[in-house]
Amino acid sequence: MSDTDKDTIDTFEELSRVANDSPPGNVSQVLEKIQAISAQKFDEIECTAVFTKLLKDGGGDDTSKVTLCKTIAEITKNNKQRESFSNETIVAELLKILERNCDGKNLALTIQVCRALGNLCYENQKARLLISPKVGVLFNLLDVKNDGVPKETWTLFIKTRCGLISNYLVGSEEIAAQAVQMKLVQRIQEIMKGVVNSDTVEKNEDLLINILPPLSILNELTEITFDVPMVRLLVQILGKSDNPELGEMCLELLQCQAENDDVKYCLAKEGVADTLFDLLEKFKKSGAGDESRRALLKLACDLIVLILNGDDAMHYLYTTPFPGRIEKWLDSYDMDLLTTGVLAIGNFARTDSHCTDMVERGIMKTLIAILAKNNGTEDDMRLQHALLSALRNLVIPKPNKAAVVSDGLVETILPMLDIHQPPVVFKLLGTLRMTIDGQESLAMELLQNQKLIEQLIVWSKTIDYHAGVSAESLRLIAWLIKHAYKDKTSDGTKLDDKNLHKFIQIPDAVNSLVTMLSSSHVVMQNEALIALCILSVTCLRNASEGVQLDDILIESHIGDKISNFITRNADTMTKEIVENLRTLLAHLRHSEKLLSHLNEFNLDELIKAIPSLKEYCTL
Repeated sequence: MSDTDKDTIDTFEELSRVANDSPPGNVSQVLEKIQAISAQKFDEIECTAVFTKLLKDGGGDDTSKVTLCKTIAEITKNNKQRESFSNETIVAELLKILERNCDGKNLALTIQVCRALGNLCYENQKARLLISPKVGVLFNLLDVKNDGVPKETWTLFIKTRCGLISNYLVGSEEIAAQAVQMKLVQRIQEIMKGVVNSDTVEKNEDLLINILPPLSILNELTEITFDVPMVRLLVQILGKSDNPELGEMCLELLQCQAENDDVKYCLAKEGVADTLFDLLEKFKKSGAGDESRRALLKLACDLIVLILNGDDAMHYLYTTPFPGRIEKWLDSYDMDLLTTGVLAIGNFARTDSHCTDMVERGIMKTLIAILAKNNGTEDDMRLQHALLSALRNLVIPKPNKAAVVSDGLVETILPMLDIHQPPVVFKLLGTLRMTIDGQESLAMELLQNQKLIEQLIVWSKTIDYHAGVSAESLRLIAWLIKHAYKDKTSDGTKLDDKNLHKFIQIPDAVNSLVTMLSSSHVVMQNEALIALCILSVTCLRNASEGVQLDDILIESHIGDKISNFITRNADTMTKEIVENLRTLLAHLRHSEKLLSHLNEFNLDELIKAIPSLKEYCTL
């Protein structure tokens, strides 16, 4: 249903009459009446002909042109009229007016023609394409200087200029690429440079806020990489301005650029991390309670972490005072700063030498203490994830493991078995797995923890819930057996096998290892073979009363799983896996039940057909 009423129709009919009178009547007076009408009432109006005539006739004096362009701006707020006004003649005439008024001497007219063209470009590719051949006229608006213009007029101009250029650019990647070729980025950069060099950032915040949006659009639609001077300007603006809106724009631009590793390194070298630290410290002191400042604080935190994701940037920053500065946030009560500090530590801990250094300096103890206060089901998941990620990295170097265990890492982590958030569980499992690597007594201790084993079995069945959690659960079970018993099975000493006998009696414990043979990951297949070998060499030869391993393996369809494993992977099997498979089968055949079960699947013939075994035999 149309909102067009009789008064609206009458007004436009009046415009047609006075425009066609000879001489024309008071057009401006009628145009002002149209400006007062809601744009929603223009749906059924056909008025492009009269406005085309008015534009082609020159629009009258400058005051009349202002009124004419302002009226077109109001009418083209209407979707249907925007489409109608997107014709070659109207757009060309508006561009002529703009071209003759790009010197800033008549900003009142420039503002209104910018509004008209800007509204035409809003979600309207047809208008953008009509403007495209003469788009240089739009970009020339960036050359207009504020030569004593009243503040209100200047502010309105820079906003409408920004709106016009932004509405034009957002049209497509082709339009954005054309703007880059026409050096729009460099023109914007010159304005930024002038403001920064004259040390008038605070005075010109409105100007900066209204030239950065086009830059953001180009940043998103093209693959431009800012040069060092541009990065430096954004950093300087960030450091000199307290305006949250301007700060957010700068941070978003830098964040988008920092997806590139070379830019990460550039940002690190230009001191962005320290600038962000100082900015966040300032917010912390002044209070980051209001929403705009909190949003800015989070953006700054995210950018610090993003920069540290780059290897070169991370290595460079570790040689500066920055790590010591950000370690102060490990004592912060602000959750965003604390989490950022932990994430930074985790990123620095991607190199063994850094890990060793941080453990020697007591950073590990600090992280464990933080985790001890935040290891419950109601605690912040993002912080837990960050802590576990950092701890996992720090525990990887072998010299760190014993120190970490003695600092109470495992005791702090185990209460987190009650947490069932996949990202946290995934990191928890990875941290435990890295910790037990080579730690025989710890692996033996955890293998006796029935709650842990039962929970791992539950998580191993949750592939639909989180594939990574399922895989890590299986791997941790296999690693516990491997690191608790592997050295003992190889040196011929008598085994204390009571823990393994308890393990096999836990429902689905053995089945979880047999299931690992179906994994598509070679490393998991091999880990399963090693764990099953250890179980077989201990529990089949030293069978105790109660549940028998051979019965469990048969119930787990070990023969069928091995048969499928060979059939599926024969062509890609490594010599190590083949050797471990043959060792497992040799151990399994010590049981008459298993021997009979395995013979049903013709495994010997399947093994003989493995290409790597043939090669091995002919060496």
